[in-house]
Amino acid sequence: MSKDTLYKASNSLSANVLKGEELKNQAFDSGNYVPFIGSSELSRIDPFHPSVLAAKYDRGYTPFLLGAPGTQSLTHFFSVQGMSQSLKHKKAVVIISPQWFVRRGARPNMFGFYYSPLQATSFLENAKDNETDRYAAYRLLQMPSGKSDTVVHSALLQVAAGLPLTNFQKFYLKNIKGNILKNQDNFFSRFSIRDRNNAITSGEERLPSDYDFTVLDDLATQLGQGETKSNDFEIKDSFYKRQLKPVEAKLQNSQTHFNYEFGPEYSDFQLLLSEFNRLHMKVLFVIPPVNQRWADYTGLPNTTLQNFDRKITYQLRSQGFNNIRDMSADGAQDYFMQDTIHLGWRGWLDMDQSVRPFLKHTTVKSIHYKMDDHFYTKSWQQAPASSVPDLIANAEANQ
Repeated sequence: MSKDTLYKASNSLSANVLKGEELKNQAFDSGNYVPFIGSSELSRIDPFHPSVLAAKYDRGYTPFLLGAPGTQSLTHFFSVQGMSQSLKHKKAVVIISPQWFVRRGARPNMFGFYYSPLQATSFLENAKDNETDRYAAYRLLQMPSGKSDTVVHSALLQVAAGLPLTNFQKFYLKNIKGNILKNQDNFFSRFSIRDRNNAITSGEERLPSDYDFTVLDDLATQLGQGETKSNDFEIKDSFYKRQLKPVEAKLQNSQTHFNYEFGPEYSDFQLLLSEFNRLHMKVLFVIPPVNQRWADYTGLPNTTLQNFDRKITYQLRSQGFNNIRDMSADGAQDYFMQDTIHLGWRGWLDMDQSVRPFLKHTTVKSIHYKMDDHFYTKSWQQAPASSVPDLIANAEANQ
């Protein structure tokens, strides 16, 4: 595919790009693209968005945005394992949304929207009898998508039980379904790609020619001030008027019961970590805040984010994933958040202070993690944050 098509795809956030393999593999094989994995925050393109900063200041890499509203750890696991040969010894950036970690886990309908039969077939062809693949098969079987093809369904049952695929299943997945899906991917993946290039170019035009953090931070403040005049929450006017103003009164004290401390998302996230380990990838994990002004209005307890932060940090650091940009306490900073939960303006720029040095080199010679299958268990999913060591405090003390 042409360079223009790859660049267009990298910013598109289109479902067919996320669900496919060929286009992403070509991009990552080129050495010019770095996966930025997340969800709806990636679509909030302003002049300080990672794609804009990389383009404006000739970073030597282009973010390939992988995510959309509703994409969570399970979707990203299948996406990453589907392009594993192209990502070996590479770097990635992952934005971990606290909102993924609700008790029920990933919504079946949202997972189904981004479900890729091609990626599921690829997973089954390469599945091993280990805790990661057994758990991945088990989770897919819990989704309606896992039952959409009878042979795939039966193969998932085999993997979940620790059994090898039958000869017929292997033949069907590789020579029948696999070939059909790969041909479809090769043909259709270049079509229906949303074009966000104008948004990138428009953002570049608003930035100064030289990268100076102080100058850029002042500009981010000015832009934030100019786009948040309609409310006291420092939320972008267009979002506030469309999404919040009509229901604002009803939302006061509506989040007092929210909790991000328990549920299957913690084990789904472990799938993604295991894939990074298998591919010897070095990853920068970003933990964003919520808009503190809005959280105060809706009654979201500070302990909700603090408990999530402690638990997810333990899961990361205890296994050797130590590149973490923890922004969870920054939600009260001016013009840091574009809306209630998504980074914008000064928030994107602050995140870039970690992204920029991390991606000075985009390949990895060697990396070693110490994976722990305990994170696939129900006991971990239900473990209170208070029961695990506070590795946030330990990390801060050692800085």
